Parts: sequence; structure tokens; C-alpha cells
Amino acid sequence: MITTDQSAVIEFLCRPGTICPGAAEKIETHISLIFLGSERAFKLKRAVAFPYLDFSTADKRRRACEAEVAINRRTAPDLYRGVAAVTREADGSLAVNGAGEAVDWLVEMKRFDQDGLFDRLARRGGLNRRLMGEIAEIIADFHAAAEPVQNFGGRDGMQAIIAGNSEVFAEFGPAVVDGDKLARLADATQAALDSVSGLLDGRREKGFVRRCHGDLHLRNVVMIAGRPVLFDAIEFNDAISHIDVLYDLAFLLMDLDYRGLRRLANIAFNRYLDVTGDVAGLPALPLFMSLRAAIRAHVVAAMVKTVEEKGAADGLRRQAGAYLDMALAYLTPPPPRMLAVGGLSGSGKSRMARELAPYMGAAPGARVARSDVLRKRLQGVRQLERLGPQGYTAEMTEKTYRAVFEEVRKTLEAGHSAIADAVFAKPRQRAAAERLAADTGDATDAGVNFDGLWLEAPQEVMMERVGSRKDNASDADAEIVRRQLTYDLGHIDWRVIDSSGSRKETLARGLRALGLNRLGETLFAGKK
Repeated sequence: MITTDQSAVIEFLCRPGTICPGAAEKIETHISLIFLGSERAFKLKRAVAFPYLDFSTADKRRRACEAEVAINRRTAPDLYRGVAAVTREADGSLAVNGAGEAVDWLVEMKRFDQDGLFDRLARRGGLNRRLMGEIAEIIADFHAAAEPVQNFGGRDGMQAIIAGNSEVFAEFGPAVVDGDKLARLADATQAALDSVSGLLDGRREKGFVRRCHGDLHLRNVVMIAGRPVLFDAIEFNDAISHIDVLYDLAFLLMDLDYRGLRRLANIAFNRYLDVTGDVAGLPALPLFMSLRAAIRAHVVAAMVKTVEEKGAADGLRRQAGAYLDMALAYLTPPPPRMLAVGGLSGSGKSRMARELAPYMGAAPGARVARSDVLRKRLQGVRQLERLGPQGYTAEMTEKTYRAVFEEVRKTLEAGHSAIADAVFAKPRQRAAAERLAADTGDATDAGVNFDGLWLEAPQEVMMERVGSRKDNASDADAEIVRRQLTYDLGHIDWRVIDSSGSRKETLARGLRALGLNRLGETLFAGKK
């Protein structure tokens, strides 16, 4: 609901000479307007009131501006310059930080290149595996440093978010959103919340509810000086920002998935879990991703009222409907399954595991328990740090396989699909993987579906691959390959995949072997 006429302030900020020699570029959202100058930008909060925020008075907007600057300096200290006043001067004119009485307030920011925004990079195909790994580590570190809170989150916190979302949807009517679809989503969401309520309360008690970002979609990440930067965190409602860390991450994962980038969502998901080890929270991820899609639906639906052109309004209605479809789909995930991918170093097993993961199970795809990563986690180092001989003793290798199996077990018990990625050179290791799937049952103790793939390539191909690796968790080199080629592998009854060809050819063979070759038509199409 709009409470105050800000048209004079908006006209003033757009006027040539106010914040730059020419006319400022204006960007609109449902709760703010951003005015871009040549070197700086100003954000004006709309004089609106919704169930989840109140910017209805100038003083409330001032306090929100101050909070926004303080909160966002955690991740973007160089971007947020401070709070500026729009003042009414003695002659009746408006000024920025003039001598007159303040009539409105602005967040002043350093302008950045809009082409560096992750949503624009996504549209241009500019997001890649390296960037997804980097942003996932940044988010994991941000969450680790964030302040835990006890008076938000848990079942009650999520119930309040669901209720607030429903209140907003109730304002739109059938001309904007499908009422039947909303009713089905409300029932499914409540059932999902009831199923994980104990988990959510337990996670709050263990410190997983923290002062998070709260609005972590692609448009709120930007490349600055070659590094991803998080900005525009929620300042106006603690109930939205004081949340479970996985609920914070879920917005990024959902946004990537919406754009047909589930592969990148899965890479970010796995790197985050590589760093945090937080597989215990996975039962709540379908609910978290569904809520994120539902929130985007209401944000898009709210924008229908702000546009005048019918074509634009119709497009927004279609987007809102697509988000609602996703929200429903997330709440009906497929059953978990287990895959083990083995092969000598350089055979392409880790690449195969990584590329198959988005096709398996609940969004954003399977958890990959990679031995190279878990070996380093056991020794307290990041995955790109090289280990000395002490990291590859027989005892450490046994510990690593136990860690892989434990990660897979926890993931499967959480209802999520898992991939075990290791050499699996010994028959007993392969047998242990199969037993794990058989022993990890659901309520009927039926176990989970298991597949094993064994990748093979000529020696020269494997040696060339390990020699050309960059930014890889594996420490294997040509000498390791030569040593592995002397192993007695025993009988291999997993499906053997020729991995000597291109990445595309090898992935296609893996997809066919698992019966997943047609899923890409729906998983990676995008919803826009």
C-alpha cells in the first residue's frame, strides 16, 4: 500500500544535475527506486507498507536506510557510503544533504558496473563452475561469521514467513495469481513444515539460525574487482534476515534453477556443503526452496500494479505463475537414490559425478561425496591445498572412505540423493558402497536404488588429464596414475563407461546407463 506521494522527490533525483551531469538512470523494484549517476547511486525507499515491512513515514525510511548501510557493510564495505537526506530548502527547492528540513532519505552507494550483476552474467552465459564455487565459499564463510540468534527461526519463524506470504497473496486476487494453485501450495507447504518442525527447532538450538543476508538471489551478487560481492541484504524485517543458513542459501539455488541453470545450482550446493558439512539440514531444503520460489512469485505479482503497459503486466503474471509451479514441484521430490562412481585417477570419475549430480533426485540434484575433498576436510585444509605424504597413508585412506560413506549415509537418510566419488580400486570398497545403499532404508527398510559406474580411459589419456589439471582438489599426478595401473582391481561388476572421448560423449554414456538421458529437456530449460 502506497502511503505518501514521492513524485517530487523522484523527479528531482532523475533531473540532470542532481546526482550527475545528465539525467540519472532509474531502476524500480516493488519497494525501492535506484538512481544511477556516473560514479554514485542513490536508493530511495518507496513510501509503502506491506505485512512484512513498513516504510510509510520519512522517519521509518531514515531508520531503514541506516540499518541497510550497517548491515551491508558486512559483505560490501566499499560499496555502501552512507545515508543522505533529501532536504527542502528555503526557496522551496529540493537538495541532497542541503541546509533545509529533511523530507526523505537515501542510501548512498558507489556505482558499480551493472554488467557485473550475476543475473546479467546468467543471461549472457557468463556464470561458470569456478564462480559458483567461489560464491558458495564466500556464502559459507559469511554464514560462519554471522551472529547466531535464538529468538527467530525454527518452526515458528518459518510459520510466520508462510503466513506473511499468504497475506500478500490474498491482496492480489485471481486476476494476478491462480487461487486454486495457491490453495494447493498452502496445503503442501504446511504439510512440509509439519514434517520438519522438530529439525528446524533443533537447528535453531544448535546455532544454525543466524543474522543472514535474507535476499540472496542473483541480482544481489555482483563482480567487483574480479570477486563476487554480496549486497542489498534485508534490513527492514529481522524475521526475514534472521533465518536458517540453508534457507538463506536456498534463494540462490532456486534462482539458478529457475533460469535453467540447475548444473550451476548443484555446483554451488555441493561446494557449500564441502565447506560446511551441513548435510543434516537437507530434509528442510525442499521446503526452503519452495518458500523461496513462492516469495519470488509474490514479489513479481506485486510488480504487476506498478506497470501500465499490458504486455509487461501479462509477462509478470506468467512469471508469477511459473514460480508457483516451481514452489509446488519442490514439495514433491523424487525418492533418493545412490550412485557410486569409480575409476583410476584421470579417468574422469569426478567430472562424471559432478555432471550427473544435477539430474539425480531432489533439487538442486545429488550431494557428491568426493574423496579428494573429504580427505582434506579430515585434515583441516581447504580443497585446493596440496597434502604431503602423511595425507595419503593407508590409515588416512581408510578414514577417507569411511567419511565418504558417512556423508552418503547421512544424505540418503535426509531423503536426498547422493553420489560417492572415489577410486574404488578394491573389491571390498565397491561392495561396501553397495551394502550402504541396501542398508539405508526408508520407513519400509527397502533400501535405496543403487548404481555403480566404473570409468576407463587409456593410460596416455589419464596421464594427460592429471598433468593439465588446474584448481582441482585432486593431488594425483602421472606417478600416481602409473602406480594405480599396477593395482589388482578384481572383478568389476559395475557398469563400465568408456571415458576416453569428449566430456559430452562421456556424460551421455553415463546418462544412458542410469536412464537419465531425457531429464535434461525439463530440468535445464528455464522457466522464463
